Amino acid sequence: MPDIICTTVYQFPELSDAAKEKARRWYREAAFHDDWWDVVYDDFERICDILGVSLKRRSVRLMGGGTRQKPCIWFSGFSSQGDGASFEATVGHAKGSAREIRAYAPQDQILHGIADRLQAAQRQNFYQLSADVTHRGRYYHEYCMSIDVSRDSPTGQPPTAGSEETVVEALRDLARWLYRQLDAEYDHLTSDEAVEEGIVINEYTFTEGGRRFG
Repeated sequence: MPDIICTTVYQFPELSDAAKEKARRWYREAAFHDDWWDVVYDDFERICDILGVSLKRRSVRLMGGGTRQKPCIWFSGFSSQGDGASFEATVGHAKGSAREIRAYAPQDQILHGIADRLQAAQRQNFYQLSADVTHRGRYYHEYCMSIDVSRDSPTGQPPTAGSEETVVEALRDLARWLYRQLDAEYDHLTSDEAVEEGIVINEYTFTEGGRRFG
């Protein structure tokens, strides 16, 4: 004959402080969504569109056997040497980008500065600059991006002095900006407050000691 075992389960607010900490740890390790960064990626894609940065795409295989296109964005984080973010893209002049980025992110001085520097470099080169950004190596920080800047001049003029460096550093700053947004989003989502909200909304239950049950 099978045995029937009765177990008392608890909602998160009913747990002791020690059991709550164990429940939070379970949620961070087991219930945290793999695609938590999507909201940051979506925002970054919009910002890239404004700045004239066209992210390259790659095919990702789905569990059902199909594929879908995802932007070429990578990151690692958030507490090890070599952590960072990088991307692959083609870059060109985006008319009105300095004005549009201020409308989209009015408080973000870093993005304003990136847009201004890219615009200034384009102006010095009669808006003929372009760049190709590719990822190299096994890390994902901004210095893993190879950035080739060229000028599409009908008379074969090279980029003006300093403009290549301006574009390169602006794009590296954009990768640094992305990493900071990812870090901030991760800190927010793994904070005690956000974790507890996720546990309560999903109505997870636990044993008295804080072990996930059911």
